[in-house]
Amino acid sequence: MIGYYKRFVAHYGQLDKPLTSLLKKNAFQWGQEAQKAFESLKEAMISAPVLALLNFTKTFVVETDASGNGIGAVLIQDSHPIFYLSRALSPKHQVMSTYKKEFMVVVLAVEK
Repeated sequence: MIGYYKRFVAHYGQLDKPLTSLLKKNAFQWGQEAQKAFESLKEAMISAPVLALLNFTKTFVVETDASGNGIGAVLIQDSHPIFYLSRALSPKHQVMSTYKKEFMVVVLAVEK
């Protein structure tokens, strides 16, 4: 499952791009591209890999990623994703060391 989170975020980011651009100042215009992106995201969220329930009697893995402008984590158990976490970083946090970003995402994942 190594790299699962990175692949998920890259795929999700491509699907999400038309919707994210709607959030820019005075840019909200729902058109065919936005509708298509919405439908694609909806399909991606309900199809495999479907999230499973965590079983606290079994071992699980937390995979994290800290890039220049975001952090994320995925909780995996028995080769199934259980939980995703993704956050954009503020400019103040973007200059932190990778070590500190990785620690921050682990703490956020545990909190959630």
